[in-house]
Amino acid sequence: MSNQPNRRQVLKNIIAGTAAVGNAAMLSSFANSDHSTEALKLKGNINHSVCQWTYGFLPLEELCVTVKKLGLGAIDLIAPKDWPTLQKHGIHCSMCYTAGDISLTEGWNKPSNHAKLIQQFTEAIPLVQQAGYKNLICFSGNRNGMDDETGLKNCTEGLKKIMGLAEKHGVIIQIEIFNSKINHKDYMADKSAWAVELCKRIGSENFKILYDIYHMQVNEGDVIRTIRDNHQYFGHYHTAGVPGRNEINETQELYYPAIMNAIVATGYKGYVAQEFIPTAKEPKDKVAALKKAIQICDV
Repeated sequence: MSNQPNRRQVLKNIIAGTAAVGNAAMLSSFANSDHSTEALKLKGNINHSVCQWTYGFLPLEELCVTVKKLGLGAIDLIAPKDWPTLQKHGIHCSMCYTAGDISLTEGWNKPSNHAKLIQQFTEAIPLVQQAGYKNLICFSGNRNGMDDETGLKNCTEGLKKIMGLAEKHGVIIQIEIFNSKINHKDYMADKSAWAVELCKRIGSENFKILYDIYHMQVNEGDVIRTIRDNHQYFGHYHTAGVPGRNEINETQELYYPAIMNAIVATGYKGYVAQEFIPTAKEPKDKVAALKKAIQICDV
C-alpha cells in the first residue's frame, strides 16, 4: 500500500526531529471531548501499548494524553530525545530506540556496521536503565546476497560485544523480525527459527525477539504454535491485521483473542503493542480503532 507510511519513512522523521507522520498540526480538540477516549476497564492480563509511528498523525504530546485517557500506560518505539515528553505525562516507553541514525536495513549482520552499532548501543544502554526502561530494539539488516548462516555468525559476533553491558544494566536487547515478502524486502531476520537460533548462540536472558504477529503471519503463519514452542525467546509482541497491516477486526484473517490467550498461557508479563495502520479518515475514528483493538486483545 504505497500511500501508507512505513517504519523507514517514519524513522527519517524521528532522526530529523519531527513529531508526526501526517497531520502534525492537529491538536487535541477531539481527545478532550470524544467518548472514544474514555478509559477502558482492562482485565490486567495483558500490558497494552501502541507504536508511535502508526499514530503519528498526532503530535507526541497529544498521543500521550490520548493513551492516558484510554487507560494505557505505555508507548512503543520512542527515541531518547522524546523520553522527557513521555515522563511528563507518566507514560512508560515499552520499546526504545537508540539515539541518532537508526537503520532497519543496515544492521548487525554486516561486520562493517559493528563499530558504529556498538558505539550507539554502548551509549544507549545506560540511558535506557537510567530512564527506568527495559527494552531496546535492534535489527538484523538486509541480506544483500549474504546467506543466513553468515548472517547468524556476524550478528552473534557483534551483539555479544554489547551483551555484558546490557546484562549489567538490566536492559533487554530485542531483535525485531519482519516479513520480507511484502514490507521489508531482503530483510534477513524474516523467520522466527532464524531469530531463535540467534538467541541460542548469544546465550543471554538479556537478548530476546520482538515477535511481530503481523509480519510472521505474512512470512510463515502458524502463529499460535510458534508462540507456544518458542515463547521463552520472545520478549515483546506487535500486532496488526493481515492482509493490509490495518485494524485487527473482523475484516482480516487473524483471530487475536486466541493469539492473546496463547500469549497469556505462556506466563508472559511484558507488553503487547498495537502497530496497525488505521484506515479511518478522521482522527477520532482512528483513536476509536485503537480502543477497539485494545478491547479485542484484552483477554
